[in-house]
Amino acid sequence: MFMNILRIAALATALVAGAAGAQTPIVVGGKNFTEQQIMAEMTTRLLEKAGYKVDKRAGMGTAVLRAAQENGQVDVYWEYTGTSLVTFNKVTERLNADETYKRVKALDASKGLEWLNPSAANNTYAFAMNQDQANKLGIRSMSDLAAAVKKGQALTFASNAEFYSRSDGLKPLQALYSFEFPRDNVKRMDSGLTYQALKDRQVDVALVFATDGRVPAFNFVLLADDKGFFPAYALTPVVRASTLKANPKLADQLNALSAKLDDKTMARLNASVDVEKKTVEAVAEGFLKQAGLL
Repeated sequence: MFMNILRIAALATALVAGAAGAQTPIVVGGKNFTEQQIMAEMTTRLLEKAGYKVDKRAGMGTAVLRAAQENGQVDVYWEYTGTSLVTFNKVTERLNADETYKRVKALDASKGLEWLNPSAANNTYAFAMNQDQANKLGIRSMSDLAAAVKKGQALTFASNAEFYSRSDGLKPLQALYSFEFPRDNVKRMDSGLTYQALKDRQVDVALVFATDGRVPAFNFVLLADDKGFFPAYALTPVVRASTLKANPKLADQLNALSAKLDDKTMARLNASVDVEKKTVEAVAEGFLKQAGLL
C-alpha cells in the first residue's frame, strides 16, 4: 500500500514536470541599445513572475527583430510607433501621436501583430541645448531657435549623418520652421557623440533622443517641437496575435508595465545604466519592485 502511494506521488510529480516542460516559452526580443535592453529585461522578469517560461533574445537590429516577429521567431518586443509608421509601413504624411498609433495598429494587425496600450514614453528625435545657454538666449522651442538663427545668432548644430541627409530630416525641418543653419555651422558626427559635443560646448544645439539618460544627466533642455515636425515614437508592447490568443492574460500584464512608463522615467532608467554604470538587470529589477510589479 505504501509503495503504491509512492508510485502515485512520483507519477503526479512527473506529470506536473512534464506539463511545465511542455509549456511553450514566450520569446521576448529587444534591440541593441540601452532602453531596449532595459525593456527586454523588465518584460522577461515580469512574465517569469507571472509564471511564463521566457526566452529572451535581446541585442538585435531593428530590421532583423521586426522580421523575426513577423516570421514567428519573436513573440513580443517594445517598438516605437514612429518606427513602424515610417520605417516598416512607409507612411510619409505627418500624423499626431494618436493618429500614428491608430494607423500602425491597423496596418500591423494585417500582419498578425497586435499593438497594446502605448506608454507615455516618447523616444522621438529632439533638439537639445545646455540649459544655461537656452535660458540666456530665451530659447524654449524650435520656433525660438529659428527666430534666433534668423536674427543672426551664430549657433552651431551637431547632427548625425543620417538626419542631416535623409528626406524627412534636417532640410524639411528647416523648411517647416523657416530658417537654415549656415552649412559651416552644422557638424556631422555619430549619434552618440552629439551629447558629448554639446556637454563640452563644442556646439550650441544637438540632435538627441528624447528619453536618452544623458539629457537630464548633462542638464540639457529639450526644445519644444511646437509645429509637430517629429513623428511620435511612443514606446509600446507589440505582440503576435497568435501569442495573445494562446495567453489571454498577457495583454493586461504588459499593459500594466506600459502604464508605468513616461519620458522622465525612461530617461532616469537609461541614465542609471549609461551614466551611473549600473547593470541592466539591477535597474530592471529595481524599477519593477518600485512600481509594485515584482
